[in-house]
Amino acid sequence: MIGRMDYQLGQGTGPLKGVKVVEIAGIGPSPHACMILADLGADVIRVERPGGQLLTGGSHDLLNRGRPSVALDLKNPDAVETVLQLVEQADVLVEGMRPGVAERLGFGPDACHGRNPRLVYGRMTGWGQDGPWSQMAGHDMNYIAITGTLFGLGQVPEKPQFPANLVGDFGGGSTYLVIGILAALLEAKSSGQGQVIDAAIVDGTANLNAMTSAFLAGGGMKEQRAANLLDGGVPYYDIYETADGEHMSVGSLEPQFYDQLVDLLGIKDTAPDRYDPARADELRELIAARFKERTRDEWSAVFDGTDACVAPILRMSEAPDHPHIKAREVFVEHEGLVQPQPAPRFSRTAATLSLPPAPGAGAHTREALTAWGITTVDGLIASGAAVQAE
Repeated sequence: MIGRMDYQLGQGTGPLKGVKVVEIAGIGPSPHACMILADLGADVIRVERPGGQLLTGGSHDLLNRGRPSVALDLKNPDAVETVLQLVEQADVLVEGMRPGVAERLGFGPDACHGRNPRLVYGRMTGWGQDGPWSQMAGHDMNYIAITGTLFGLGQVPEKPQFPANLVGDFGGGSTYLVIGILAALLEAKSSGQGQVIDAAIVDGTANLNAMTSAFLAGGGMKEQRAANLLDGGVPYYDIYETADGEHMSVGSLEPQFYDQLVDLLGIKDTAPDRYDPARADELRELIAARFKERTRDEWSAVFDGTDACVAPILRMSEAPDHPHIKAREVFVEHEGLVQPQPAPRFSRTAATLSLPPAPGAGAHTREALTAWGITTVDGLIASGAAVQAE
């Protein structure tokens, strides 16, 4: 557990070193976005409710790594004033509340820009800041459902398959929030003015799925699952079971890659024409039967280093030990936790991991507020406006 007074400003080493971010703690995409900002060197101060957030918290929550945890009771005017004092010196504020909640609490865009006109104010929601559903509750699968994205996911014709919360929360959500923040920071350098970023998962997911929109518009896509080039509709872009019940991913789309696939499978002379849709099932059965003859690791050795576009499907616990993943140090052990490295990588301003996830909400209240120049910390804690966790 990180000790008191271990936190100080400027610990980051990445390209965002010197950028200061106030995070109003939420769940899902907004903490992931702030994790990325902290990974890339920004000084992020995480403002949590006393007691922490639902579904988050604790020393294993990697989405909260890289920044200190400060507990403030945002229903207390002194706590809200503290947030506004932090905003005065910040470059960015991130919040993931329902539209209008930040305004009611007293730190909406107008209040914050009144203190700091250069502030980039990032708002993360599922439905967006306006529209008939903006005040409704929702979760990842709901957001990607109405964009048309969920319908096509999976290789089961009977119903769509949802990929946990990767596509909405993190693909269409936090990723686009970070893009928006970085773009607005760049613009603020020339204009001297901040702005509000309305990052909605529905917007980002639709944008993320632009290629599918293009396929549909061009007549190159059927609106059914397992019927298209990239959803298992062809036998050379699919998943196959091995002799030990594990699986291999096959993505041999291009002719030269497909030629290596059938050659290494030993079916080059017996495989039917891959361009004949009438024989697609025959080809799929032939490939499937061949993969069932060996284990995943045996096939991995066969395809290792080739251009057949075949790779083993690994469990999360296995991934850090894959030779390529290990060589690039995609995962590292930091503060006792195996976790992904910051991404992407930079040649000159390399990012490094700093603070581990806080052991609890308010673990760094005193030292983090002090480091940010708040001079009334003792009074805030004494009044209950702020909480220093033990």
